[in-house]
Amino acid sequence: MDPAVLRADMVDGLESPPRDALSDDAIATAMCTVPRHEFVGDERTAYADRDHDVLGTRVLSPSTVARLFEALSATDGDTVLIVGAGVGYTAAVAAELVGETNVHTVDIARPLVFESRANLAEAGYDGVLVDWRDGADGLPEYAPFDRILLEAAAVRPPRRLVEQLTNGGRLVFPCGTHRQRLEAVSSDGDRDRFGAVSFDPLLIDGEQHGAVERNRTAREDREHANRNAQSRRGWQFEWIEWESSLGR
Repeated sequence: MDPAVLRADMVDGLESPPRDALSDDAIATAMCTVPRHEFVGDERTAYADRDHDVLGTRVLSPSTVARLFEALSATDGDTVLIVGAGVGYTAAVAAELVGETNVHTVDIARPLVFESRANLAEAGYDGVLVDWRDGADGLPEYAPFDRILLEAAAVRPPRRLVEQLTNGGRLVFPCGTHRQRLEAVSSDGDRDRFGAVSFDPLLIDGEQHGAVERNRTAREDREHANRNAQSRRGWQFEWIEWESSLGR
């Protein structure tokens, strides 16, 4: 079937009960335009309302993407930073909304940066900037941004991202750990809360994509060991030396 027809059917489903995930006409037009199959790699299922797994990352379902952009409230000409480039689909939708040269996106995983760049170029959005870095640091070289979308969960708004908002800017992110809600934070501290969501946690430098639990545990173990080593008192070292002498 013609992908354009599939996109129209997808958007119609998002606008109708029981999903009711989409009410903004500009977002509907953007999602009708972006060739989602170029990012998912499977034309048969690309427009179904489901997540996809590509290179170990989750490509968000169309209904989740719609909810993110409804909360973001980006308009034509806004500068947008997306933290979590993934395979590039969300950035392509943003490019349709605000113009591709106004969209910047970062990811901590190098393979996803390369994949996102290739997909965006293939789909006709090569004006989007995709950079490799720790997303919690944002993209200060291009700040400030009118809108920042964080596609990873955090327990509070990352400070560096809030600092990179324009006056009147807006940061949207999944707030929480096991139980998460979508939240929007303005540059002056006002917060709006939306429905429940489920996202992977925000990775930090040193944590490899696709192995969050293992790498986070290893990092915490190292930090714990360092704290213990720094807190030892002299008598502990003397006790260790005394035990060593007994074993001789």
